[in-house]
Amino acid sequence: MLRKSLGASQDCVGPSGMVAFISHLTVDCRDAYALSEWWKPVLGYADVPGDPNEPGHDECMIVDPSGGGPDVLFIEVPEPKSTKNRLHLDLRPRELPQDSELAGLLAHGATVVADRRGLYGPGSGWVVLADPEGNEFCILKSPAERAAYAAAAAGEDAGLAAGATSSGSDA
Repeated sequence: MLRKSLGASQDCVGPSGMVAFISHLTVDCRDAYALSEWWKPVLGYADVPGDPNEPGHDECMIVDPSGGGPDVLFIEVPEPKSTKNRLHLDLRPRELPQDSELAGLLAHGATVVADRRGLYGPGSGWVVLADPEGNEFCILKSPAERAAYAAAAAGEDAGLAAGATSSGSDA
């Protein structure tokens, strides 16, 4: 039913009539334990209950304690990261403004890859960062910042429309 309500065609349905779901995200890395430890405070995640990650583990899973977010599995691979990620995480701060979250991420060891703030005008944009192993991710505006930006844009549009009306009546 959901597929139909979203406008998906029958071409999207697999041969069994089912569609797969994402079990978890997997990140290839050099040190699964260190990278899982780095990401836990960034996402507010924890080790799998009853299965703690430890130094030397070549696979380390972290989970959202609320159960709302996807699990993330870090797996050690022998080869280093060689190019830009084809898939990356876009992180939205839960409460803090983007700039505060960015400052915390930088203090935690992230590095700036590209600053795209203001790309589409004042109050817009994101910052591309890299974790300690060079995996890119983006920090977006918080929900409160998005709401304020939308309200300001709506007010500006209303002001422009009122200005056009009043200037038209003055003519």
